[in-house]
Order: sequence, then C-alpha cells, then structure tokens
Amino acid sequence: MEETPNIKILLAEDDANLGTILKAYLEAKGFPTTLCVDGQEAHDAFLQQTFNFCILDVMMPVKDGFTLAKEIRKVDKKVPILFLTAKNMQEDILEGLKIGADDYITKPFSMEELLLRITAIYRRSYTETVGDTDKTLFQIGDYTFDYARQTLKIGNKEQKLTSKESQLLKMLCDRVNHVLDRSEALKKIWLDDNYFNARSMDVYIAKLRKYLKDDPSIELLNVHGKGFKLLVSREEEE
Repeated sequence: MEETPNIKILLAEDDANLGTILKAYLEAKGFPTTLCVDGQEAHDAFLQQTFNFCILDVMMPVKDGFTLAKEIRKVDKKVPILFLTAKNMQEDILEGLKIGADDYITKPFSMEELLLRITAIYRRSYTETVGDTDKTLFQIGDYTFDYARQTLKIGNKEQKLTSKESQLLKMLCDRVNHVLDRSEALKKIWLDDNYFNARSMDVYIAKLRKYLKDDPSIELLNVHGKGFKLLVSREEEE
C-alpha cells in the first residue's frame, strides 16, 4: 500500500453531519483535519495555522467558498483547493477554476473518490515534474520563467504562478514554437482529457496569455483541432 502523504487539511463545510463524517474519514486515513462551519471561520483558521490542502464547500453562510478561495489565493498561490458543490453547474465549476481551484467534486460523492482526488492533486502540486526536460529556468522573450520558484518576471514586475499555471507554462516552454498537444497536456496535468478539464485548461491558457502580454514578440496561439503553441519571434541564445 502506498504511504499516505503528510497532508494537513482545512475543511470548510456548513453541513454539520457531512462535515463531521468527512473529518472522521480523513483523519482515519491519516490526514489531520480542521473543520470549519462557515467561510469566515475557515479564513481565520487559514491565517492562524499552516495547511497543505483546502476542501471548500461552495455554498456557505457568512462567506461563500468562492470568496474564501480568493482570499486564500491572496495569501498562498500554491496550496491546493478542492471545491465541494451540490450543483453540477458548469458556471460554478468554471468560476472556481478561474479563481485558481485545482479541482471540484459534486455532491453526493463517495469517500473513495474524494481520497483519490486529494492524493492526485497533492502529488501534482508538490511532487510531480511536468514536462519533457529537467530544465527549470526559461527565457521567453523579455520574460524569465522560474519553474522551481513558480515565478514569471519581466523587468521589475514579478507574477507568482499557481502550480497548474507553472506546469502548463513549462510544457509550453519545453516545446516553444511547436504545438503542445491538448490531450497530452490534459492527461499529464489534469490526469483526464474530459470536457470539464478541457474547459479548465482554456481558462489557464487565457491567464497565461494575459501574464505574457507585456512582450509583443510572444504569442500564445490556439492551434485548431490540435492544441496550443507558445510562439516567440526572437529567442535568446543558449
């Protein structure tokens, strides 16, 4: 049996019964879990303690899950966030992904599925190297991308990246001026090339395009039916 990673979880769930059951299950699986019954309580706990993973219900009193996630992202760009949603609504899912969530799970769900998602997201965020090379520092036009530090810098302006943003940008940099196959990226980063993950990747591509807009020599192109291409019209000499 694979050893359980040492993950301390912040669980924000206003349904007392479900919250208690989830907390008991996660702790039985070796994950110390702090249960909060509303978004404000969860926000206070996040500022006072160190967590490796956040599970946030979307619909909560005082402060909803989306607002809470935005506030968490201001403090920590990297900590994985998994949304719990009672509605299988595309708008909710896309809203969460735009904020920077790593995944979502729709109620009702099995405990086994939740556990699999937690371990897969954690592995992606903290341990998995995505890309074809071990290179971690890239010069993209006027930008310097540090994959290890998850930063994108141009001049004095530095943009902190989330884990998925970094992973996707690294795959694009490994294939600069060549097409990155959409399905390959989805399977490596999202672990599945289904419709919702594809929409999620489109959101991340749009965010990367915005981050790279200050250098006109760089284009992040959609290649219809194939994938994406990071086009740099002037590359730095190695």
